[in-house]
Amino acid sequence: MKKTNPILAPSILAGDFSRLGEEMTFINESQADWLHVDVMDGRFVPNISFGVPVVKALKAACTKPLDVHLMIVEPEKYLPVFRDCGADILTVHYETCPNLHRTLQSIRELGAKAGVALNPHTPVSVLEDVLEEVDLVCLMSVNPGFGGQKFIYRTLEKIRQLKEQIIIRNLSTLIEIDGGVGLQNAESILKAGADVLVAGSSVFRADDPNKAIQRFKEIFKGGITA
Repeated sequence: MKKTNPILAPSILAGDFSRLGEEMTFINESQADWLHVDVMDGRFVPNISFGVPVVKALKAACTKPLDVHLMIVEPEKYLPVFRDCGADILTVHYETCPNLHRTLQSIRELGAKAGVALNPHTPVSVLEDVLEEVDLVCLMSVNPGFGGQKFIYRTLEKIRQLKEQIIIRNLSTLIEIDGGVGLQNAESILKAGADVLVAGSSVFRADDPNKAIQRFKEIFKGGITA
C-alpha cells in the first residue's frame, strides 16, 4: 500500500460566515491540505448549512481541494451539480444510499474522488462489498449535524478495524476522521491508522488559527504514515 503523509482538512463549518473571503485567504496561505465543506439538508441531520452557491463561491476563492461531505438524503440527485461547482472529493453517507455501489461509481464517473461516511453507530463491516470502489472512508467521530462535539473514542477501534481491511486488500483508500478532532487527540487518531483529520473548532476557533495548523503539522511529522 502506498504511503501518504497525513492530511489536514479544516472544516469551514466552524469558520466565520461573515468573513468567508478572509477565511479563504487564511486557508490558502496556511499549511492546510484540503478544505472540508459540510452540506446539510435539515433532514438527514438536524441542521442546515449551505448549498450549491456557497460551495461554488468557496471553490472560486480557495486554492486547496474541496472535500465536500454531503450530509443529505438522496445525494445521488445532486452529485453532478456539486461536482460542477468544484467538489474534488464527494462523500455520501452509507445510511442514505440504498444503492451505494452505483452511487460511488457515479462519483468516479464525474471525475471526483468517491467517499463514503459512516455514522458512529454504523460498523465498518458494512463496507466489505464496496471497499474497492471507495477512495476515502469518513468515520464520524461525533453524531453528525453540529460542530464542537466531543470525540467518541470508540472510533479508534473502528479505525484499526478498517485499516486492517485496507491493508489486507492492498488498497489505497484513505481513512478520514470527522468530529471532535483536536491537538489533544490527533496523535492517537493517527497511530490508530487515520490518514485525514477534519478539524473545525480546533482550527477556526483557536486563539491563533495559523499556529493551530502549524501544531497539527508538527504532530503529523512525528506521526504515523498510512
